[in-house]
Amino acid sequence: MIKLSTKEFDITLELPGLDKSYYYVKRRSIVEKITFHHRTFYAKFERIDEPLTPTVISQHLNRQYTIAAPLLKNGKTNYLVIEYRGREPLRFYHTSRHVMHMFQIDQYAYFEGKKHHYIQLFIPVDALPLNQANENIQKVSDALAMRLPKEWKCFPDPSLPDSYNIITLPYGTYSP
Repeated sequence: MIKLSTKEFDITLELPGLDKSYYYVKRRSIVEKITFHHRTFYAKFERIDEPLTPTVISQHLNRQYTIAAPLLKNGKTNYLVIEYRGREPLRFYHTSRHVMHMFQIDQYAYFEGKKHHYIQLFIPVDALPLNQANENIQKVSDALAMRLPKEWKCFPDPSLPDSYNIITLPYGTYSP
């Protein structure tokens, strides 16, 4: 469980499967050049090999730093995540709820991203291998793409290195 709190509010986010043994901090410049499957990635997130503490989370919520957590641990994930960054968050919200119902997915949660129109959809799974997780999240993404312009990213993604299969911590729960 991650408890988010600032001077203004307290929110408890039920994200028990995230690996909190290390985290990533977004920097202004490129911190690492990664070659992965004949592609080059330039990472702006720096890995910090310390536990994710309430102080770090508080700094994230106060927007002093942008903090991300890894989605993969030993090639498996506990969450499928769709990160929507489009111009119609309410339409995405309602359409994705319909798609969740269509796939008989009962457990999922919506969170606010960095900007007010960013939505993070977390779908808990039980230690799903990366390829199977990608297959499942792509089914959901394809169903959404039939109804909406594709303005989201799906995680985890096997075409990305582990240091790119991270998710920025939410800033609060999303309620339309």
